[in-house]
Amino acid sequence: MARSMHVRRPATLASLAAELGVSRTTVSNAYNRPDQLSPELRRRVLETARRLGYPGPDPVARSLRTRKAGAVGLLLTENLSYAFRDTHALTFLEGLALACEDAGQGLLMVPANPEREDVAAVHRAGVDGFVVYSVPDDDPHLAAVLERPVPTVVCDQPELDTVDRVGIDDQLAITHLARHLLDLGHRRIGVVCMRLARDRNDGFVSLDRQQAAHFHVQRARLAGLAATFSAAGVDWTQVPVVERFDHTTASGESAAAQILDRDPGITALICTSDILALGALTEARRRGLRVPHDLTVTGFDGIPEADRAGLTTVRQPVLEKGRAAGKLLFDTHEHSRPRTVTLATELVVGTTATVPRGQDDRWFGP
Repeated sequence: MARSMHVRRPATLASLAAELGVSRTTVSNAYNRPDQLSPELRRRVLETARRLGYPGPDPVARSLRTRKAGAVGLLLTENLSYAFRDTHALTFLEGLALACEDAGQGLLMVPANPEREDVAAVHRAGVDGFVVYSVPDDDPHLAAVLERPVPTVVCDQPELDTVDRVGIDDQLAITHLARHLLDLGHRRIGVVCMRLARDRNDGFVSLDRQQAAHFHVQRARLAGLAATFSAAGVDWTQVPVVERFDHTTASGESAAAQILDRDPGITALICTSDILALGALTEARRRGLRVPHDLTVTGFDGIPEADRAGLTTVRQPVLEKGRAAGKLLFDTHEHSRPRTVTLATELVVGTTATVPRGQDDRWFGP
């Protein structure tokens, strides 16, 4: 279809001001500072703008003038869909969004594929500050954020001496869980953990890799388990630890299978997230194992799905993490050193953990 030669050009701020017989400042105030105009004048400006097809002030030009974008960037080193698929990430996102609403700010998600090093999205982001959500200490996207002259808050990881941070005491939190299993009598355990570094390793983890992990949350949780079980006489070097790069229930299933295939005599599987633990429960059912009578399974996070499954886990305040990160970012008061907000956790004793099966108990394995 041929285009019409009489398409009306959209009005500009200058042409709208001329039509109304007012200054361009008056038109701008109708959008940006409505308290500067009478209600009647503002109504007349907006009605005329609609009639002439004026789209409003150019937000890009405005941000250039004010040097303010009116938005916070959330750096998430995952694919964009992850934030809407992972319950933990989604709850954190809700908390941060609530803080943005309170501050009258927008939220721009800056996803970055964990297996790529293209940091262009960080450089292009028109934001007034960043919240960095759980990235490794050697992540190039993090380095790009820290190069920007804007305030930054880290949630969970990494721990940096120069940046505000919100998180929990991961090592202490999982120590409470480990002691609970020890009190039940478990000594023969296996561990399923989230990724420890940017390189993909879907398999058993050496002690060196555990201790050198660039994701310090996972490093702290493994260290807490190692210290607590070692103190009880469990040789940590003999404990099978399996890592999964992708954080899905399917990963939890396959990791649990890998451990149980190596050592069917394990009485407890400790997972460093609820998502992985829910997968481990599925694998246990597939093998005909009764949870918790044949196999104890525990998680970490306290997501709603874990509650519904009766999972023994550590509950952390994920929504409040997001809110606290936003509040720190929007707090413009001068402070002499980086601030740290450490939130409390709770051990949730569910129905997936009990005393280990006895030597005479029937084994319901394959």
